[in-house]
Amino acid sequence: MRQPTALAAMLILATPALAEVTRFEVTEDVPAFAGRSFGEVGGYRRITGRATIALDPSDPRNAVVADIGMAPRNSAGRVEATADVVILRPADAARGSGTLLLDVPNRGRKLAPQLFDDVPQPGANSAATAEDAGIGFLTGRGTTMVWVGWQADLRSEPGQLALAAPVLSGVTGPVREEFVFDHARNPAPATLSWPLADPANLSVTVRQAWADPRQTPPGLSARAVDARRVEISRPEVGFDAGALYEVTYTARDPAILGMGFAAVRDVVSFLRRDTSANNPLAFGGRPAVHRAIGFGVSQSGRFLRDFLYLGFNEDTDGRVVFDGLMPHVAGARRMATNVRFGQPGRNARHPQDPAWQADTFPFTYAVLDDPLSGRRDGLMLRCRLTNTCPRVMQSDSEHEWWASRASLLVTDAAGHHIDLPPDVRAYMMAGTPHFAEPGETAGRIEAMALPKNPMHAGPPMRALLVAMEAWLAEGREPPASRVPMRAHGTLVPADQAMPAAIPGLPYGAIHTPAALSDQSVTPPREIGRYPVFVPRLDGDGMAVAGVRALQLAVPRASYTGWNPRAQGFGPAALYPLQGAVVPLAPTQAARLAVGDPRPSVLERYADDAAYAAAVRRAAEDAMASRLLLPLDAERLISRAQSGALAQLR
Repeated sequence: MRQPTALAAMLILATPALAEVTRFEVTEDVPAFAGRSFGEVGGYRRITGRATIALDPSDPRNAVVADIGMAPRNSAGRVEATADVVILRPADAARGSGTLLLDVPNRGRKLAPQLFDDVPQPGANSAATAEDAGIGFLTGRGTTMVWVGWQADLRSEPGQLALAAPVLSGVTGPVREEFVFDHARNPAPATLSWPLADPANLSVTVRQAWADPRQTPPGLSARAVDARRVEISRPEVGFDAGALYEVTYTARDPAILGMGFAAVRDVVSFLRRDTSANNPLAFGGRPAVHRAIGFGVSQSGRFLRDFLYLGFNEDTDGRVVFDGLMPHVAGARRMATNVRFGQPGRNARHPQDPAWQADTFPFTYAVLDDPLSGRRDGLMLRCRLTNTCPRVMQSDSEHEWWASRASLLVTDAAGHHIDLPPDVRAYMMAGTPHFAEPGETAGRIEAMALPKNPMHAGPPMRALLVAMEAWLAEGREPPASRVPMRAHGTLVPADQAMPAAIPGLPYGAIHTPAALSDQSVTPPREIGRYPVFVPRLDGDGMAVAGVRALQLAVPRASYTGWNPRAQGFGPAALYPLQGAVVPLAPTQAARLAVGDPRPSVLERYADDAAYAAAVRRAAEDAMASRLLLPLDAERLISRAQSGALAQLR
């Protein structure tokens, strides 16, 4: 077993061409989780290091990286970058499952432990204490977990994985950014994605919503504090705290951001295939992992969709990188990464640009025609041509169907139903916000009209990961897709979604549109729009399709994937990333007093025993559908049995 030395152990690969990884430096190799043991798997090791990749710009698999031909090269004519790497692996490799789960860092952070192991931050990022393993789901299965820094516009620091990529010094170009402050401070500070080349070219406009004309009213101005920070002086009247400020400027020194895709490709290919002692996952002349799953949340899920679209699931030797991909809460979006002056950390939200660089055709996996651009394309077009397509299980919160145009996964550009390819599944977690950490509770946010939805998606996601492993290891088909569809009548125009008004749950058909625009001009020129649909709702205001957690199947509240902004914060738009929760009335008398059409709690369940029995039936149905694991079912049933409905009488 490798032990840390006084100095970093530098491991130089003997074959520079192997998967493009030319150096793997282990800086730490220590017991993880304070030595906690996980059943038959035993203990875990935490390995921290750096991987250097060297890309041949003439290789077509690398030439797709924007501006790589302009990057400085080493003596061998290659373009280098260095990625932070963290590995959690069973201390005894023979006890591992053979699965490598690559959790694409989200803005440098690790999110898989939050979702699969119910570990809140900061423990999800450290793996230092026994509690940092949470419920021990991934470790108990013997999963090898890997994180590779890919984002070259971040700094490498504790708790933040990054990529050191070449910079095009002296290169300048136009950049456009949008800010919604949700506060009334004046002036308002803002951080730019790229350094200013000339503060004299800094300008700002304001409008209340994207569709409104840009304005430069008295009192509006932008001042550079330094190369990356600005202060925006806001007009005293005419715009509330949720107004949209658009900043344009000339930036300098772009990094080659697209090398982040190559870093993930090459490090994963190296870890799963290199047989030398240079590979920290190789033992006895063979790697300890033989299948790889790529997983990513939100920004990282969008990274995986672009990774697939750009052809990076084929390594430089023509081999498959990931056998399976699990993008989570990505909707129909991709990334503004493989472009000069890209903004991988920015995510246009309602009411921002509906045709941002992250929101371009193709939206789905099948190859389709786009009547607006005249293109024919699909996320899987490149991998079909090279026979390197992974199996895909995309999961989204319900919020993505309101805010991230997820309907475009299952419709064509004209709004007609399409079937997903046979090696793709899609799941909507009904009634969930974009991402809730484990243990969250309902609460209020000043800029949000309704109480915050705390629904955590851990239980169904654990079941889907088990299904993905069975699909790859045994060929067992996973659960069928569970999403709203036009053909089923469960995906509808927004103004037809809510069947009846519900007091306390105001519905305004607010959702994010989808558009094509010419981003080469400033401001962008809109060319046309794509039809966007939303989930059909039931009488409780909850989605009728998708993976319905027990909280929806046996409700005591209405859970939504949408939440409007509050008055004073741009109320005609959605609050970003959140859903809402509105409790059911306790009794019939209480609901009739306010005109609530939803049956009350005590009209649905006569007593505690009836409620617990309903939860048990719903749990058994979910387990039969392979959308809930027995251990999670036991926890949820136990929680239901401890409830007390009698206090509602």
